[in-house]
Amino acid sequence: MFGGMQRRIVSMWFPRLPSDRVLRLRPLDAAFALTQRQANTDRLYCVNLRARRLGLHPGMSFTDAHALCPDLISQPADPPADARFLAMLRRWATRYCPWVGVEAGDGLVLDITGSAHLLGGEADLLADMRARLARAGLAVQIGLADTRGAAWALARHGEGVAQAGAGLAAIGGLPVAALRLDPGLVVGLQRLGLRHIADLAAAARAPLARRFGPELMLRLDQALGAQPEQISPQQEPPHYGVRLTLPEPIGLAADVMAGTARLLDQLCAKLKAQAMGARVLQLTLRRVDQANQQVDLRLAGPMRDPARILPLFARGIESVDAGFGIDQLRLEAVQVEALAAEQSSISLHLRAGHVAPPRKDGLEDLITRIGTRIGLENVQRFLPADSHIPERAFLIAPAAYCAPEAGWVALRPRPLVLFAPEPIQAKGPQPPRAFRWRRMALTTARATGPERIAPEWWLDDENWRHGLRDYWRVETHEGRRLWLFYTPQNPNWCVQGEFA
Repeated sequence: MFGGMQRRIVSMWFPRLPSDRVLRLRPLDAAFALTQRQANTDRLYCVNLRARRLGLHPGMSFTDAHALCPDLISQPADPPADARFLAMLRRWATRYCPWVGVEAGDGLVLDITGSAHLLGGEADLLADMRARLARAGLAVQIGLADTRGAAWALARHGEGVAQAGAGLAAIGGLPVAALRLDPGLVVGLQRLGLRHIADLAAAARAPLARRFGPELMLRLDQALGAQPEQISPQQEPPHYGVRLTLPEPIGLAADVMAGTARLLDQLCAKLKAQAMGARVLQLTLRRVDQANQQVDLRLAGPMRDPARILPLFARGIESVDAGFGIDQLRLEAVQVEALAAEQSSISLHLRAGHVAPPRKDGLEDLITRIGTRIGLENVQRFLPADSHIPERAFLIAPAAYCAPEAGWVALRPRPLVLFAPEPIQAKGPQPPRAFRWRRMALTTARATGPERIAPEWWLDDENWRHGLRDYWRVETHEGRRLWLFYTPQNPNWCVQGEFA
């Protein structure tokens, strides 16, 4: 009982949620299946109704399914997208009651106690659910009962409604698998002749508990209401957005910057309370003609310092067309990351009377400023890579999305400038005394080497198909310090780099 009212639970099961999610945006009058790689085999993950009628089912190998249905249309499954879609459905279901939870990855559970009368009763509420989900292209089975277990059983094994106080009568004819039992436990009960919930409820409890453990009786009691089972609604994720509505329209960049500063103070306070930092910020400016102007700011690192972030908006705000004026500003942190609190060393130095050290976050601010002009992906840094091949010993990655690494290990000197091999005319395994390179006549003053480097046989690289390379560090009388290599298996000399 809940405040003098009989508790009523709704269980919603979406039997084809993944395929319905895909097909609701692209309707298809054909057999369709989502596939997933399992144990080096492509298997069906979810099928639509037409494919199921042709005998296809989840878990079947894709080869067998295609042999059975040559016209089968398929695409890879996306479980994370399915989870996000179910989370969206959970938020949608809060229109019926505030207590909504996710169940088994393909269903929802709602505690509608005291809420059904708002839509004219339970029958009208269920009809509204079905109608809205049907318009959205989603198949659903709904069960309604006094307990979560009974509602789950009705939704998945016999869609229907259990009248108040009549749970056993409504679910007694359902199989024991409807009690959310382990498959092995279900098989054991069936061997004893206990195939339905009514058979289990009429059997002696003590022998069953000794043989199958406490889970069996717990699930039965939960379904019949003898044991309570709570519904824990999922907490809404924090929303990092603030809004400022102006009494009079503004149009000057300085005024917009002032409004943005006020919003940043509020937003950064929210971020600090959650120990988060913003990576992508979106400033939306609403004009009096209802048109919107957006200023996107992508940061090189998570930040929540208003004084650091505000100047980075200046370039974007200056390019905004204010029209006849802006009457509303909205600032949202579109992407956030965890950012632990840090003790400011600057304040400690100031208190001690010392000169404050340079800020460590100055590089991130610089990367952000440059990134707003040319794109954050175009501000790059070198990272070490685990390879003895010269041109594979480093990676180039966007500086905003990776941290600098100090693990550069070079057993031999490497040139500062590395380029594609450039052939030169020379003979023999020893470095030439005189050669021409890039229209320059050079003579060897000193040569250090050789350093033999073998190709990585597990990778197919056409630049290394000539086999081994013997590298030499050659200093010339003309001042050039070059990196040459000789290929003994296919006699040839090339220049690949230049030392500083």
